[in-house]
Amino acid sequence: MAPAAAASAAQTPDDGAPEATVTVAILGRPNVGKSTLFNRLVGRRLALVHDRPGVTRDWREADASLADLRFRLIDTAGLDDAVDDSLAARMSARSIAAAELADVTLLVFDARVGVTPVDEAFARQLRRLGRPVILLANKCEGRVADDGLTEAYALGLGDPVAISAEHGDGMAGLHSALAPWLDALAAGEGAAGPDGPQDRAGSAGALPPDDAEAPPLRLAIIGRPNVGKSTLINRLVGEDRLMTGPEAGLTRESIPVQWRWRDRRVRLVDTAGMRRRSRVTERLERMSVGESERAMRLAEVVVLVIDATQPMEHQEMTLLGKVLDEGRAVVVAVNKWDQVPRDQRRATLDELALSLSEVISQTRGMPLVPVSALTGEAMDDLMPAVVEVHDAWNRRIGTGPLNRWLADAVQAHPPPRVSGGRAVRLRYITQAKARPPTFLVWSNRADSLQEGYMRYLVNGLREHFDLGGTPIRLLMRRGKNPFVDRAEG
Repeated sequence: MAPAAAASAAQTPDDGAPEATVTVAILGRPNVGKSTLFNRLVGRRLALVHDRPGVTRDWREADASLADLRFRLIDTAGLDDAVDDSLAARMSARSIAAAELADVTLLVFDARVGVTPVDEAFARQLRRLGRPVILLANKCEGRVADDGLTEAYALGLGDPVAISAEHGDGMAGLHSALAPWLDALAAGEGAAGPDGPQDRAGSAGALPPDDAEAPPLRLAIIGRPNVGKSTLINRLVGEDRLMTGPEAGLTRESIPVQWRWRDRRVRLVDTAGMRRRSRVTERLERMSVGESERAMRLAEVVVLVIDATQPMEHQEMTLLGKVLDEGRAVVVAVNKWDQVPRDQRRATLDELALSLSEVISQTRGMPLVPVSALTGEAMDDLMPAVVEVHDAWNRRIGTGPLNRWLADAVQAHPPPRVSGGRAVRLRYITQAKARPPTFLVWSNRADSLQEGYMRYLVNGLREHFDLGGTPIRLLMRRGKNPFVDRAEG
């Protein structure tokens, strides 16, 4: 199988920098410290770390470094000897798939526990792959780990490297073990096998980075548990990149997936399902929800996935309100559309649009895209809607068109008079910024303008300038047109 550097040629790292050409995967049983090691090597707390086994369920990628070494690092789910279609078996299969894509594998075991039958079974699997494997004995903070180090030689993977991922001990030994393989691969000598570098003829190399290319569109997928967020991403990218299944709350971490749609780079982020805060009691779920909210804040466009077979819940309205308050563009993906009878589809969409507009006025003009992530029905409609709202979110409108629109809007519906019958005059409007579109209006009585009239102006801006799917900020300023004197001079 082609290495990850070749298979992911169109991908780019999270920060948009040129991607590393060598990929390293971290494997091991649950709770042996894989995610702790991942965070240490990437230099950030990207992966969730918790005492509970099996926190990581999907693989996560990021650029990492160790002294002078630079590489792409993959954190994987825990290995388990389950053989049925259970969650543990599916997680193990995903981890082995990551090892098949990687150039080098770091097999981590808990030196305090020692070598287990699961370690032995997966060591045999990794040896059969014919790729370099570096054995890491983690949690070697004291002499209690000495017996585990001795047992590790039975795995047939050479000398174990004693480390402490939590405290950073043993990183020099890991560097010494990793450097020869990375140097050989970076020099183009081919994939490395058990006896050293081997030729990798026929595999494609990574595409050279295009420094002039625009940064990726940051797209977060959010929603309640079990509405099909991961399945939707898998359908978009055309591969089983994320773990899916009937279990609710399967995704625990916010997993970024680098992707290219047509000629545009996209950074997709799958998030954990978010329930009402009153129902979130466990620390792990609080951590997952916190990650999801952070992904939402860092996104440019957010796709809220809802279940077409169930009415929208208060939690989904709350999520939508948070996204708009953060100033992010929004598309609502109405998933499981294949389960809605055809004669009820139009009524279902109309009812959904009405319920949204009644609760949140900023949803007016927001795209509602019915899709089926499971069957692929209408999935081609989702990304054009995302790009459309992203363009609206970035749009800048000239001052001339804005003031002509304002004059027409005021003539059609003048502002209500304030106490004492005094008139409110709207003198001038200009756009202060985009992302989201923000407008300033100068008025003689800015503090007196009623909220209902503000909504009238916002809805007018959205409709006239085609700003559906993006929140609009309208800020009032008191005084005359600030540009009058400048224009007269």
